[in-house]
Amino acid sequence: MNPRKTAPSPTALPRHRLVADTALTLLAERGMRGLTHRAVDEAAGLPQGSTSNLARTRAALLEAAVRRLAEREAAVLAPQEIADTKDPAAATGPTALADALARALHRYLSHHRELLIARYELALEATRRPELREVYDRAGRTFREPVVALLTAAGSTAPERHALSLVAWCDGVLFAHVAGQFHAAVPAREALRASCAELLDGMLRG
Repeated sequence: MNPRKTAPSPTALPRHRLVADTALTLLAERGMRGLTHRAVDEAAGLPQGSTSNLARTRAALLEAAVRRLAEREAAVLAPQEIADTKDPAAATGPTALADALARALHRYLSHHRELLIARYELALEATRRPELREVYDRAGRTFREPVVALLTAAGSTAPERHALSLVAWCDGVLFAHVAGQFHAAVPAREALRASCAELLDGMLRG
């Protein structure tokens, strides 16, 4: 796929967002080796040197990509986007939580696979770059903390431990259906809901 066809229009976004979004597109399409300042300029339709002016080093470009990834994932996973109610705060029970998580996973797998692939590229790179690891982990906490709160509201007696298990399960499902052996098909939302309900039942029972 030609990234020129998938990168946002230079007139549609502020330049710093355009650069970060284009970096995510390149990571998904070409991998870490395909992400360079010049490649971002070309794919985004920007004059040469534009990306370097905004992110002087490769580390700065990667950090910008991580921050933008977190923003876009937050939009995808926002409670008001995945809750089956106009009042997301009301969806606090195990059944509602299973429904919401299944809706989020299905939405991600159906419409945002590029973001997942970019996230996997950045996660691996973060294992080699301590400065990127800090940024990546800080962004991850913004998602883990709401899960702890939701599990507490659902009646968990060990919300921190249960959140680790639940997030790991969600990550495993996403990876399996994007980069693993089940990549050829998106699971039905009802199947995701049933699996999530089983997991939550084991956590919250008694």
